[in-house]
Amino acid sequence: MKIQQIETYSQNNLSLVRVTTDDGSTGWGQIAPFNADISAIVLHRQISAQALGQNAFEISSLVDRILEATYKFPGSYICRALTGLETALWDLRGKIEDQSVCELIGGTPGLFPVYGSSMRRDIQPKDEAERLMRLRDQYGYQAFKIRVGSVCGHDQDQWEGRTETLVPTVRQAIGQNIALLVDGNSCYTPRKAIQVGQMLEDNQVCHFEEPCPYWELEWTAEVTAALDLDVAGGEQDCWLPVWRRMIDIDAVDVVQPDICYLGGLDRAMRVAKMAQAKGKLCVPHSANLSLVTVFSLHLMGAIENAGNYVEFSIEPTAWTKKLFTPALTVMDGKVQIPSAPGWGIEIQPAWLESADYQLSTAS
Repeated sequence: MKIQQIETYSQNNLSLVRVTTDDGSTGWGQIAPFNADISAIVLHRQISAQALGQNAFEISSLVDRILEATYKFPGSYICRALTGLETALWDLRGKIEDQSVCELIGGTPGLFPVYGSSMRRDIQPKDEAERLMRLRDQYGYQAFKIRVGSVCGHDQDQWEGRTETLVPTVRQAIGQNIALLVDGNSCYTPRKAIQVGQMLEDNQVCHFEEPCPYWELEWTAEVTAALDLDVAGGEQDCWLPVWRRMIDIDAVDVVQPDICYLGGLDRAMRVAKMAQAKGKLCVPHSANLSLVTVFSLHLMGAIENAGNYVEFSIEPTAWTKKLFTPALTVMDGKVQIPSAPGWGIEIQPAWLESADYQLSTAS
């Protein structure tokens, strides 16, 4: 079964990919969000020629061949674009074999816990605490993540004193039985991260994500060694040798591959297996309600070292609305892993009609 054509439907933040084989079978995938229209160009210019005419079921070896063929362009855009092809091939295979992707990779679809993920730093601590409390009561969330520091902040808070006020305010509001996670988004030097981390431990925070600039693995390892709570990271990293080193030096306790940034499901499973060999949990980065959360749910339903929850954004994002059905719905703090064949969702025609279209086809 050969790949006959690759289509993309792109808006600025999102690009969906449809792969069609020579027998007419199809599958849907998604390029990594944000500047996805640029990544779609990369897919058609640099990746499609390596994929057209190839066996649609040889996903892992095809991914490796494409990365080797584009070796002069290592990095994010190649991997972001590759994800669109790779995830479409998983959907295609699942539909042909009448299994969900979760089942294809050894799992069983079911309900999986999620944590409500806040993306906001512009919100006052009292208002953040009140909205999380409302979401806890409405949807039964048993875990939340909030933002501390500032993005690549060089030890500077979003505004003075925010983090030290936010964390205890949220903890008091949501109660002691709700897991509390925080994300530093590469804010701190090791000394400051350890200082902040000790305050987090005093407030029963269980997860400190990306405390240091993500490229400074030794800095993060220093923080991990100094704190008792779990230090997590890796969402930005798309190169497997970096992942090996991150895991080997115990830079983090919890690995957070982003399936869309990394180059697809197969590469995310490789990272999860590396982590499992070192006794580390995997909690993927899935910070928006596009298909990346669908992909992450399928992965977590199958891997042996899955963490306690999947990231689930609590922010309204117009660009993910009416993208697919059935919509992911939180009930009692859990979301159903789609159980229909492939990714278990249907792309909505209205979204496709408003997108820019490109086609690559085998001659």
